[in-house]
Amino acid sequence: MKIHESAENYLETIFILQNRKPSVRSIDIVNELGFSKPSVSVAMKNLRNNGYITMDPDGYITLTPSGREIAEKMYERHTFLSTWLTDLGVAPDVAAKDACRIEHVISAESFSAIKRFASRISS
Repeated sequence: MKIHESAENYLETIFILQNRKPSVRSIDIVNELGFSKPSVSVAMKNLRNNGYITMDPDGYITLTPSGREIAEKMYERHTFLSTWLTDLGVAPDVAAKDACRIEHVISAESFSAIKRFASRISS
């Protein structure tokens, strides 16, 4: 099933926030991304309906196994690509922005090839 880039970004953000703090609510996502409360609310409803997150009665958000898998994949791609671009001499802020765009469109095959190449040249 194809997931939209915005959903991938929300899942990655939830993953990052869960690594920073013990619990995550929609307001944390609003504050992290700077989006409106209604926009985040709609996104959380869609993620819940598609089985990527659960939300308890108090509004605490948890990634489901499928949501966590996507979030971890996006996070790995983002951190690797940001670091790699920075190592190539790209300014850190530009590298982070570019990595955020690349992480959603690059195939698993190409990403794996880049990782293999980078590990060979850094050895």
